[in-house]
Amino acid sequence: MIDWDALTRIVREAGDIAATGWAMAGGDLKVWQKGNDSPVSESDIAVDRFLKSELGKLLPSAGWLSEETADNLNRLDNDLIWLVDSIDGTRDFVRGRTGWCVSVALISNNRPLLGMLYAPARAELWTARAGEGAYRNGTRLKASTRCAFAGARVPAAQLMKVDQILTMVQQPNSIALRMAMVAADEADLVATLRWGHEWDIGAAALIAREAGARVTDALGKPFHYNSRKGQAFGVLCCAPAIHGEAVEHLRERAEAVLAR
Repeated sequence: MIDWDALTRIVREAGDIAATGWAMAGGDLKVWQKGNDSPVSESDIAVDRFLKSELGKLLPSAGWLSEETADNLNRLDNDLIWLVDSIDGTRDFVRGRTGWCVSVALISNNRPLLGMLYAPARAELWTARAGEGAYRNGTRLKASTRCAFAGARVPAAQLMKVDQILTMVQQPNSIALRMAMVAADEADLVATLRWGHEWDIGAAALIAREAGARVTDALGKPFHYNSRKGQAFGVLCCAPAIHGEAVEHLRERAEAVLAR
């Protein structure tokens, strides 16, 4: 259905466009704040426009949901949609750090069918097709198989006291790259307890799942993509054997956030 080589070429070119802006970080790169007080750069917009055009040509029948395009709810009538974050990890991007990537997923009947993350600053291309495994630069991935929750590696800059039974590892700003770390057995657990957007996690969730990880929302429920609001409550991506304990560890805080 999809020309895989053409998709790879498009995603790589999008990453190259982003990398040109990243090279100007701290200098001539134009950056401003969006309404939710998060940064956006001219590169976010340029990459989004490029991907909307090129992916639209590649699969004209697919709908579209992305961070930098005004939402059109006509997408709800599509069985196929492109789910795109032009630059996931913009805070690292605008600071000249490497923890960002271009994220592209194709959603079919509310589930990820294809997923790609391209992190040109790290020379990493992560890919997955449903039922066919996950890869980084062509090498097949096998996710963490950790069985003990205590001591699990989690990408974080700091931990709350209740979480200090876990082990911190290096944290890229991109949530997609953090999830990919679980897919590559470089972390055992990634969890968030806030409302987030589907475009942040669509591609990474497929990559992690195809590598053998368990991926759910913060309450342990499966994701349903192309929802009306395009949002989900939290993400939990981890070694399968610690998923149940992770859900219970987070439950009280998750329910408190939802009750607000």
